[in-house]
Amino acid sequence: MRVALPDSAARGAGRRTLRARLNAQRRLVTASERAHLSLAVARNADRALRLQSHWRIALYAALPWELDATPLAALAASRGCRIYLPCIDRQHTSRRMRFVEMRGPWRHNRLGIAEPVTGATLGARWLDLVFLPLVGFDRHGVRLGTGGGYYDRAFAFRMWRRAWHAPRLVGLAYAFQELESIAAAAHDVRMDAVVTEKGIWRCATG
Repeated sequence: MRVALPDSAARGAGRRTLRARLNAQRRLVTASERAHLSLAVARNADRALRLQSHWRIALYAALPWELDATPLAALAASRGCRIYLPCIDRQHTSRRMRFVEMRGPWRHNRLGIAEPVTGATLGARWLDLVFLPLVGFDRHGVRLGTGGGYYDRAFAFRMWRRAWHAPRLVGLAYAFQELESIAAAAHDVRMDAVVTEKGIWRCATG
């Protein structure tokens, strides 16, 4: 029996519905719960991935309703890792992103996300490990993001490799953000794992 696949319009509408529901759930997490769960996620990531001093790691500056990556940044720094944060292109028509070392002064970009102003820039291909924010995920490594497509563009090169898909892409999330299945789009770059307060889930890609 042939099953009709959803077209892009239907898939887009479905993703918007999922984002709205999961974002509402995330906003219900209290400040104290967020601090506790973010620390648990950081410890799980450090325990499962065994952070190494020579690694170049990308993290993110969380918005108030996102899982906070600050505890993981502190752990990674204590392990001697070099930490980078994403910076988006300042042109409103561009959806490109680069990675800048986390040091020096900060500013907020047009999306309200904090970015380092100075620091060495590193190409996405040269990172060892990338921790991504997400709205939802499934165990096949499909990531439901905010819809901007910045991460998919930055790591699109992974889709054309036949061997090692470096850098490793690892989502950070609350356990309730897991979905049974997300209809993948052709441009979706899949994650290798997702870390929640309950542990790490190795995805089909990794």
